[in-house]
Amino acid sequence: MKHLALITLLLFGLTSCWPKAFMNPIDNSMPEEWKRFFITPLELNATTAPSNYPANLSESMRSGIQNNTRLKLASTLDEAQVKISGIVSGYSTSPIAIQQGDLAAKNRLTVSVNFTIITPTKGLEKMEFTSSRFADYESNEQLVDVESRLLESINQQVVQDVVNKLLSNW
Repeated sequence: MKHLALITLLLFGLTSCWPKAFMNPIDNSMPEEWKRFFITPLELNATTAPSNYPANLSESMRSGIQNNTRLKLASTLDEAQVKISGIVSGYSTSPIAIQQGDLAAKNRLTVSVNFTIITPTKGLEKMEFTSSRFADYESNEQLVDVESRLLESINQQVVQDVVNKLLSNW
């Protein structure tokens, strides 16, 4: 019985001094003044990309930022502390894994998005970066048949790039 009481007391003591940053790293990774974010509709500059791709990526970003940071979605640009805009600048397929006879065993879909993030940190701070991500598919598959699956994978990678930029200590 003494051992149980000692273990309980020890566990209570350890958890009461446990660092908050370790238990919830999201809260301490961004400046406190950042409360809300707004994503302006992404522009499409890549002629071969599906016309609905910027809208789909924007929605993935809204979900990803809300689920992986403490930021909440602002209903207007004026009430946001973090303002994100972007342009889908590249959308291409290319053969990879060339085999004998110059035949490709796989193809690669590559998407590039140029982002601009404006925050109130130290005045108005502007960060620009490009996220270029890809997904591979078998050469015997048609892009139209696998495109939605590939774009879902690419979107997850692009969203992770944006979240990483937000969580990095500028």
